[in-house]
Amino acid sequence: MDLRHLELFLHLANSLHFGKTADAMAVSPSTLSRAIQRLEQEIGCELFERDNRSVRLTSAGEKLREFGGTLVQEWRHLRQELRHQDVPLQGRLRVFCSVTASYFLLPDLLERFRRRHPQLEIKLETGDPALAVDKVLAEEADLAIAARPDALPPKLEFASLRQVPLVFIAPKSAPQLAQWFPAGEPDWEQLPLILSEQGLARKRVDQWFRNKGISPNLYAEVAGNEGIVAMVALGCGVGLVPEAVIDHSPMGDKVRIVEPRPALKPFDLGIGVLRKRLEDPLVRAFWDTAREGL
Repeated sequence: MDLRHLELFLHLANSLHFGKTADAMAVSPSTLSRAIQRLEQEIGCELFERDNRSVRLTSAGEKLREFGGTLVQEWRHLRQELRHQDVPLQGRLRVFCSVTASYFLLPDLLERFRRRHPQLEIKLETGDPALAVDKVLAEEADLAIAARPDALPPKLEFASLRQVPLVFIAPKSAPQLAQWFPAGEPDWEQLPLILSEQGLARKRVDQWFRNKGISPNLYAEVAGNEGIVAMVALGCGVGLVPEAVIDHSPMGDKVRIVEPRPALKPFDLGIGVLRKRLEDPLVRAFWDTAREGL
């Protein structure tokens, strides 16, 4: 099996778009089509169902994606080891993450990484988690710890590290609590909401309110989850944050969780990187270290 053909297949299996895969992998559409045809001939069955409007993986394609992803990753890892087994990695990596992620995900990861590659420099930038994926796509960061987007960009590779629930939080004490929670239940159309101004959490909570037919009372839009916790702790309203933010916030003991019904879809927190950057030994070393901790 030609590994290059397998790499083209794996990208197409994620993008499900011949044009996007051809552009991202720097091949012509005809070259991509021939590569898929040769794989199908080699395996003896169709990998994709195609019509004028869509491309879908067959059951055989799903199995090859699982097998091929592991095979290509192991081959790249072996190749890098053989190339650099006697030469320590040197250089600088730019990593972007939220302040909270820097508390509970990075310490163990960085400790393992620095033990293996002591001569590598890490430039860490923290900020609004909603910007993480865009930072990677714009190549302003080599890697980012981020929530997996609902629609993963074709150029992005993502490794899941942890599931993090999304929860509403309210102040433990505030004069307005009785008004906001009559009979102990939230009055969603009356209580003031403090939400992220952008990003995946905002998209999910907006959809949650639409599904319930509720017109929310928006009090404030905030860049960064830590700011939401602070405003809620001060009694300004009810907010929505990943649960891990509360666990690591200095004001986490001043808020309480309000269970949403139904629960919002949790964040799939992990590491995002441009697929082409995995050929870079420095990026690959960090990526492999993160995945080995799973």
